[in-house]
Amino acid sequence: MSFNEEKIRTLREQTDGTQKVIHLNNAGASLPPNEVRNAVISYLEEEALIGGYELHSKRLSELNDTYSNIARLIGASDTEIALVENATVAWNSAFNAIDWQEGDEIICNRSDYASNYLAYLHQPEHPIIKVIPTKDNGDEDLEALGDMISSKTKLVSITHMPTNSGHLAPAEEIGKICKENGVLFLLDACQTIGQYPLDVKKLNCDMLSATGRKYLRGPRGTGFLYVNQNVLSKLIPVAIDLHSAQWTEEKAYEFRSDAKRFENWEGNRATQMGLNVAVQYARKVGLEEIWLRIQQLASVVRAKMKGLSHVNCHDQGSVLGGIVSFTVDGLSAEEVKHALLAKGINVSWNDVTNTRLDMEAKGLKEIVRCSVHYYNTEEEIDLFIEALKKLCN
Repeated sequence: MSFNEEKIRTLREQTDGTQKVIHLNNAGASLPPNEVRNAVISYLEEEALIGGYELHSKRLSELNDTYSNIARLIGASDTEIALVENATVAWNSAFNAIDWQEGDEIICNRSDYASNYLAYLHQPEHPIIKVIPTKDNGDEDLEALGDMISSKTKLVSITHMPTNSGHLAPAEEIGKICKENGVLFLLDACQTIGQYPLDVKKLNCDMLSATGRKYLRGPRGTGFLYVNQNVLSKLIPVAIDLHSAQWTEEKAYEFRSDAKRFENWEGNRATQMGLNVAVQYARKVGLEEIWLRIQQLASVVRAKMKGLSHVNCHDQGSVLGGIVSFTVDGLSAEEVKHALLAKGINVSWNDVTNTRLDMEAKGLKEIVRCSVHYYNTEEEIDLFIEALKKLCN
């Protein structure tokens, strides 16, 4: 579905927030389509009238559709999807379910997210952490990755797109290397779900973590974990309840055979309904088209920033997505954010602690983050650039 003027106008009409703000903080949380908002509100309203468990039973089929719709979105099976509160819960559920032993190795990329790296450091067996070298253009050195894998390598853990730039890691190529070497591959797709056309078969990933609130345009407090059926039985969840496992005898139990072994029984069914609608909405718009539209808008932002002498763009990599990282001379990242907010323009900012390895390699302490989505317009970008220009004067 091409993004002509009529289509963009329709998408914006279906998103009330676009009439209120210029939203360039989609890497934080996107503006939801009206039908996502309405799905959550209507569920809550009915839940208040007839009861939470009663409505759950009444709308069980719709709730279960969330699994099949997510599965179709990423080329998986329903039984390989677990619904959780957010991407960090999803990622940690997979990571901590691995049978870690002393001397095991983890290989990650330089732009890995802080929460993931903290989990490596926090793991009781203290696995050895290796970081894939980065080429001069910002890409991961895949030849070096192949050489780094050893008999002790337990996991390759990649952040697909970091929180601090638009760099897209070559996940498909990394997955191929992992498969050839028989190494588990965990992909953090927090920023790419809903932005980039993910296919777990092409990615060759064993596990994938994702959130609902960012480019997927779902509610906050939603996320999911994909686990390949072939590795499910090898992963033992840390947490357990009567939903993830069955109490078979007084002193015995069995985990579920599907990915729901990583869930617990209680959850927010209203936001699950919203997530289901968001996934269907993204599939209807089309991920291939979404990816091209976002790349095009982000390239416009980067090109226009080059004309501002006091603005410095810091994105690196041969393939760049919708997150544009920059700094403004003489102003802190937080000052830039608040100055733009006062003009009705939403952006965000990161400091070094969010992606320490990448930020330190670039000599940065903080960045401002402008993250576009397909519903943004070039007119909005012009207003954003004009606002930046005035900050520089």
